[in-house]
Amino acid sequence: MDKPTSAQDFFATRRYNDNSPEQRTKVEGIAQWIGRTGLPARIVEDEEFIAMMAKMDKKFKVPKRHKILNLIDKMYKEEKEKIKQKLATARRITTGLDIWTKNGLTASFLGVSACYFNPEDNKAEHKLLNLKEMVHPHTAESISTLVEESMEEWGIPREKVLTTITDNGSNMVASFHTHAEVATTSEEDSEAEHDDANDDDEHQEGEDDRYDYGAIERTPCVVHTVQLVVNMVQKEPPIRRLLEKVRYLVNKFRKSSVATERLLQKCALVLVKDCPTRWSSCFAMILRCLEVKEHLTAVAESMGWDSLQPSEWQKIGMLRDLLLPFAEHTKSLESDTQSLSLVVPALLDLKNHLSEFSLAHGRIYKDAATLAQKMLSSMDRRFSVFLDITADNFSPLPAAACFVDPCVAETLLENDDNEVQNLVRKAEDYIAHLVPQRVQVREEQLTDDEQVANEGTEALESIPAKRRRFKFFSANRPSKPKTAKTTNIRQEILKYKEGLSESHQTAATSAEVEESGIDYWLTQCCSIAFPTLKPLALDLLAMPASQAFTERVFSVTGYLSCGRARTILERSAFLKVNKPK
Repeated sequence: MDKPTSAQDFFATRRYNDNSPEQRTKVEGIAQWIGRTGLPARIVEDEEFIAMMAKMDKKFKVPKRHKILNLIDKMYKEEKEKIKQKLATARRITTGLDIWTKNGLTASFLGVSACYFNPEDNKAEHKLLNLKEMVHPHTAESISTLVEESMEEWGIPREKVLTTITDNGSNMVASFHTHAEVATTSEEDSEAEHDDANDDDEHQEGEDDRYDYGAIERTPCVVHTVQLVVNMVQKEPPIRRLLEKVRYLVNKFRKSSVATERLLQKCALVLVKDCPTRWSSCFAMILRCLEVKEHLTAVAESMGWDSLQPSEWQKIGMLRDLLLPFAEHTKSLESDTQSLSLVVPALLDLKNHLSEFSLAHGRIYKDAATLAQKMLSSMDRRFSVFLDITADNFSPLPAAACFVDPCVAETLLENDDNEVQNLVRKAEDYIAHLVPQRVQVREEQLTDDEQVANEGTEALESIPAKRRRFKFFSANRPSKPKTAKTTNIRQEILKYKEGLSESHQTAATSAEVEESGIDYWLTQCCSIAFPTLKPLALDLLAMPASQAFTERVFSVTGYLSCGRARTILERSAFLKVNKPK
């Protein structure tokens, strides 16, 4: 080996000191890379890896795997502590649950996540807390036990959890029955439990949910429930046969490299196959077929295959129109944060769409019109938990989130339908119910002079005009009801409604502003004017409408679990999903 010929050459090849900033930075970077990808730490001892690092920086000393493992473990503990501190400062938390099973059914895991408004950074955050390994069978008791372990590990008191979002599986629903039984035995005013959950998902959605002092036991995942309505297209015999014909044609293309290549040459697109477990996949399949209709037909003819008849293409177009609003709302409702406020307007929008569709296509495509009517009936039944205040399991949470979101509050406030106005009243009651009792007592003890002084310092805020995003939902502005003088939180609610009313009157001359509800409360509503309502609004607006976050976690863990030890799966998923953005 050639020896250095000068001092410059000597220092150019001299290795970094172990404690030098350059060495530490690179070692920590490798640890982050391995920790968040789930790669084995022994990769740092691979000859090719060492050679690659030598070409990048000759001074760098590649660490041994034990050092990398220690750094990953340290990083994991530090990240957990940071999130634990954020959870401690969060006022209210929404948790999400989902179960995932590895390929080959070799192991199952319960994913637990937490969504909250971070008052220090002024933003909504959603974090993965745990991937708890489960043993078969996945009973309600085992789910409840693992959730309790997770809450204890992260120091989350039960009264801090606004609600838990789950799918409609019988074990998930029953786990909250079990939890409720344990909780009510320690209460003086315990109530008898409802009937046991049965295994029919359609019957038990949202069953036995209840709220006490602002805490709602369980909220069904809105997107999962919407997809149950969408999947009714597979149950209507004439439409099912049409979709089977489309699916058969798509499969023929996807299995033929010749047909696929010809289609690519014509339009640079391929056909999309639907998947029963993938949201809006049926819509995606027919949408792509319609996009490449002419090219698809031409290629099918060149291959000697039967294609769809003109009348069938027309029906496929109507099905696209039927499912389009569902796909659009699914996309917005599956957001990790800030989507619960969209639930009520989205549901009302979809119901009006189905009603209009059945009327418009009753003569042209009777099967689709009949399907729309059945889907509407299904929505009435499935979403009574959010829209029907007389339902035993009614939850005011989505209506309350909608109420404090100025971007969509008009859906409730500018409609004089009795059912919608009942939702408004329930939303206001629930928001007032969220105020801690000690705060309510203090507010009630204010003198008249103090209340007048408060009212004088709390100037009304006007809201920029918002673009109507729910095109199927028409609303008539109701007359403003007279409101009696009540506690301070009620006065803040009234003041907020009056501000919305004023902004509506000036909407014609105001410029459209795309702004989230959280942005509005942070930038335009001062804490002096809304000392109680503002933090409540921020907490409600941070909430998600689905447990899609946990679903996406499992798409990550599916890769991480390939050939990896189960012990590092939770750590790798935690570091990857929760990495700073």
